Amino acid sequence: MIPARIDKDAVRKRIGAYADTKQTAEVRGRIYEELIGFLPPRIEARLAVTGAIDPEIIDLQEKMRAHAMYPKCFDVKTAQLMLFGMLLMDMSDATVLHGIAARRAGATWEEMQAVISLCFLFRGLPAANRGAEMLARIAKREADADAEQ
Repeated sequence: MIPARIDKDAVRKRIGAYADTKQTAEVRGRIYEELIGFLPPRIEARLAVTGAIDPEIIDLQEKMRAHAMYPKCFDVKTAQLMLFGMLLMDMSDATVLHGIAARRAGATWEEMQAVISLCFLFRGLPAANRGAEMLARIAKREADADAEQ
């Protein structure tokens, strides 16, 4: 489930404007758009709020995220499949975002199901059910995107 978008105008008026001088919020957001296809609302909130209050930590967070998420020893698809599985083990709603990223990086439905099956071994039916739900959501997003083209 993807949460609702924040009100960026309210953030600007009450908290302040994005103040990171190293990169604009738009440039930082494009990284996520390339990976997932859109800027997730919680990441948009972190960039807007933390970028206004403590822009230095935004830069540090994004450097650490990039370093950890794109290790030289794994391709993007493999890293995203692993993140999909790790998040599914936690029953996190961010699972779907990394599932979308894995698909965009070339993961097949069979590979996604294999990750869900591995999670099932250690997390049980809740992970199998949640994983199937996530794949169904991703399939719907892909079908809707195809219909728009």
